[in-house]
Amino acid sequence: MISRDAARTAVGIIGRPTFVRIVKKGAVEQYSPAPYLATLVNCGLWVVYGLPMVHPHSTLVLTINGSGFAIELVYLLLFLIYSDRKKRLKVLLIMLAEFAFIAVLALLVLTLTHSIKLRSAIVGSISVFGCFLMYASPLSIMKLVITTKSVEYMPLFLSLASFANGICWTSYALIRFDPFIAVNLSLSLSSRCCLALAAPNGMGLLLGIAQLVLYAAFYKSTKQQIAARESKVELGLADAAVSADSKKIRSEPPNRAGGI
Repeated sequence: MISRDAARTAVGIIGRPTFVRIVKKGAVEQYSPAPYLATLVNCGLWVVYGLPMVHPHSTLVLTINGSGFAIELVYLLLFLIYSDRKKRLKVLLIMLAEFAFIAVLALLVLTLTHSIKLRSAIVGSISVFGCFLMYASPLSIMKLVITTKSVEYMPLFLSLASFANGICWTSYALIRFDPFIAVNLSLSLSSRCCLALAAPNGMGLLLGIAQLVLYAAFYKSTKQQIAARESKVELGLADAAVSADSKKIRSEPPNRAGGI
C-alpha cells in the first residue's frame, strides 16, 4: 500500500502538467491558485508538527512535507510570474500571510510551551484545520466546472491524486489510530459499536469522488467547447488572410501594357 506521505507528495508533483501548460501559453488563464495555496500552508503546518521538538521520531513526516512545501512554492512562483497584476498581488499577499502564520505558530509553540505532548496537541490540532483547507480548496474549481460545463481548468490527474491521497490517509487513520490524522474519528452507534469516520481525509475522499464524477459528466461538453473555439480561431485566421489579400490587391497599381 502507498504510504500516506508518498501520496501527499504525489498530489504536489502531479500538478506539473498544469504548470507546463501555463508556461507554454504564458498565462494562467482560468486556473485557480486555491489548491496550491491550501497545500502550501498544509505542508508547512505538518513540517512544524514533524519537528523533533514538537513530535519526535517524525523524520518521514518532516522530509516528505518539506518536499511538498518546496514543490508548491515553485508552482506558486510560476503562477505569480504568469498571472496579471491584480491576481499576482492577491496570491502574493496570501502567501505572505501563510508564511507569517506558520512562523508565528512555530515561535509561540517552541517558546511558550515546554511539553512535547502539549506541543504535539496544539500543532496537530491546527494542522488538521490545514487539511480541511487543502481538501476544501477544489470547491472553487468545481463551481467553475458546473458554471461553464467544462473541465478544462480542473486537471484530471490532480483530481485522481486527491482521490488516492484521501484513500491512503483514511486507510492509515483507520488501521493505525492517530488522533490528529484521524480527527473526529468516532461516531457512536451503540455502547458496543463505533463507526470510524476519518475526517478531514474522509471529506477529501468524497471531494475526490465528486471531482471525478464532474469530470466524467462534462468531459464530452468540454471537448465540444474546445473544438468550437479552435474552429472559430481557424475561421478568424482564414478571414484575416482573405482580408489581407484583398487589401493588397486593391493597393497594387494596375499593370498597364504597351509603351509611348
